[in-house]
Amino acid sequence: MTAPEHLTISGPEDILGYIPHSLGYWPSQSLVAMTMQGKRLGATLRVDLPEGRGRRGREAFARTVAEYLLADKEADGTLLVFFTDGLNDDGRESATAWSFRPLLADLECALGLAGMPVRDAWRVGDEYWRNVYCTDSSCCPPPGRPIAEIRDSRLNAEMVYLGSSVGAPPGDALPGNANTPAAEDAAVTAAERDWTLALAGKGTHRAQFDAVLDAWTAALEAVSPEAVPGGAVPGGAGLLAARPLSGVSGRGLEPELAGFLRASLRVPAWRDAVLVMAAAGRAAAAAGAEAFGIFSAGAGSPVSCPPLPEPHLSPSGLAGPASDAREASAVPGTEQGGDRSEQGTATRCPGQAPVSSSGRNALPGYGEVLLGLSPPVPDWDTLKRLEGLMVELSCGGGEAQAAALTATGWIEWCRGRGSFAHASLTRALEASPGYRLAELLSEVVRRGTICGWAGRREAAWQKFGADAA
Repeated sequence: MTAPEHLTISGPEDILGYIPHSLGYWPSQSLVAMTMQGKRLGATLRVDLPEGRGRRGREAFARTVAEYLLADKEADGTLLVFFTDGLNDDGRESATAWSFRPLLADLECALGLAGMPVRDAWRVGDEYWRNVYCTDSSCCPPPGRPIAEIRDSRLNAEMVYLGSSVGAPPGDALPGNANTPAAEDAAVTAAERDWTLALAGKGTHRAQFDAVLDAWTAALEAVSPEAVPGGAVPGGAGLLAARPLSGVSGRGLEPELAGFLRASLRVPAWRDAVLVMAAAGRAAAAAGAEAFGIFSAGAGSPVSCPPLPEPHLSPSGLAGPASDAREASAVPGTEQGGDRSEQGTATRCPGQAPVSSSGRNALPGYGEVLLGLSPPVPDWDTLKRLEGLMVELSCGGGEAQAAALTATGWIEWCRGRGSFAHASLTRALEASPGYRLAELLSEVVRRGTICGWAGRREAAWQKFGADAA
């Protein structure tokens, strides 16, 4: 992601301390590359270090890194950080350590040819870090400088104050409902089973489609943005603690609604419509469903829907599908993405359609939205709310869990956080082997494809929101 402009970097320990906050975890056996725009930090890229040591493999790896960083159109330099183990007490590489110097030479060549020459580079081990170019023992004494300097840096303290935290690596601490009482889990599961039966055969009914989106809209509006994971509120709690999906009335969504939402995720057309609605507005979700021709006769069938909660958004923030849209912009928080130094502050409710670059009445298709090609800027606030709901719904196993985890993985991919996307999609395929959307997105992530929004500085996600810019 891009460092907020009001944070001043005074030394290398600040740069190194920023990286774990940018990624959300402390990397290992990784290369982290950061673009520079003059004296300002740009985009952050993390990739696994290559396993092979052959020259051709290193050169291909270096070219790939350069291609990713070219997404930052204003970059004129690069910083490199090798997160590895294997330093002896004298600061030299152990006999079994992975040697990064041949790769560094290939990266210097590839990035120099791309117009982003390497300005500086560091190596970070388990206990020490050091500049790879420094030969001054007074500046970089063996075995290096202690890692505590990074963890205790001034910039690290400022990031924590902004509400940032460094968590476990992707796959180590995965979202779920481990703390939810068994009785509540059982109530949600029972409701899901009942609603699955009630919704059977209604996947092509337009009235039922609208009712499903009504339920998701109400659920999204009921989520406090300060309670969603990843929020930038100092001391803010996660959704699991602050607004559980099940429990006493007034604290969160009731088991009946949670079960209905899980049941609706079992219908691929409804699942996709929820993702599109969150990113591009309800009008785009409805228009895309019409374009796919999913609707058929059945207007006489009764509509199934549970009681919906009252919205928690302010009255001025609520609007229906026909409401005027307000323009928004964002700043990235990516493992692979661009950057920007300003952000708009407008927030839409899930029912509103974002402004389209093709005109007021032009609505993006499902494929465009799912690949991050349209709208010009997605509704990051609603996507954050949707992530919170999906985390809470990713329990119970089976197809509903796979759908919720796939949605979470898609949101992370949209943010440019490929490692987190991969971890969530892997869990989705464990919950439901062969789950098609998870398989497709996993292949996209595996190939290193960058979401369209993450690759454009004016559209990309910002971890800390407008207040940090």
